[in-house]
Amino acid sequence: MKDFGKRTLSGIVGIILLIIVVAKGGGYLSFAIYLLSIIGLREFYKAFENINIIPVEIVGYIGCTGLYLNLLGLKFISMDFVLTAIIVSLMILLITKKEVTIEGISVTVLSLIYIPFLFFHIVYLDKSKYIWLIFIIAFGTDTFAYLSGNLFGKRKLCPKLSPNKTIEGSLGGIIGSIILTVLYSMYFGLEPIWKLIILSIVCSVIAQLGDLAASKIKRISGIKDYGFIMPGHGGVLDRFDSILFTAPVVYYYVSCFLL
Repeated sequence: MKDFGKRTLSGIVGIILLIIVVAKGGGYLSFAIYLLSIIGLREFYKAFENINIIPVEIVGYIGCTGLYLNLLGLKFISMDFVLTAIIVSLMILLITKKEVTIEGISVTVLSLIYIPFLFFHIVYLDKSKYIWLIFIIAFGTDTFAYLSGNLFGKRKLCPKLSPNKTIEGSLGGIIGSIILTVLYSMYFGLEPIWKLIILSIVCSVIAQLGDLAASKIKRISGIKDYGFIMPGHGGVLDRFDSILFTAPVVYYYVSCFLL
């Protein structure tokens, strides 16, 4: 219970900061996501360095910055330009630097797609009421899964990847996300409710898959947590692993079926 109290307190502080940044939106939101992406990249690289796979960090950070500048709408920094610069730079380094390997390049490219590229989908819903669904569903799923698992959990979900996760906790997370989504949608008049319920179910499952994907990488690299930014929550990738998967799904679902 002591760990739960510490986790809850730091979670409340984090939620308050999140609400302030998302409500402000604009440059505040995009810059906050950029900073989280840089920290997330560093955590990702350290994890693979633990198993002697050395990513090309400088290209990763510059590539992330390029994606951020593209997000800001700078005309001379298109997505095509950023991706071309990343790939060409990595291939030149493969030729000229002995320490640069195919494995390191692969992790570098994966890191840019997995972290900043997926992360920046949050910004695409800036100033929209739907943006809050990303966090309501992802964090709601995590919280209700944690509570349901502690109270009712008996059958293991994926014992090899995450031994503490249970089937009961997973179902509790889905039910919790549905309840929170319906309450939010009713309060703000978002319709139709049945489409939002489908979104909450799909994204709750996706959020849990994001969590398991991050756990798989931790297993492979032999670490317990990616970092330490919030007591009881670990690093950026520990806290936002489900958000990375949820944000794009919410954005594309909303764009295709709700707008």
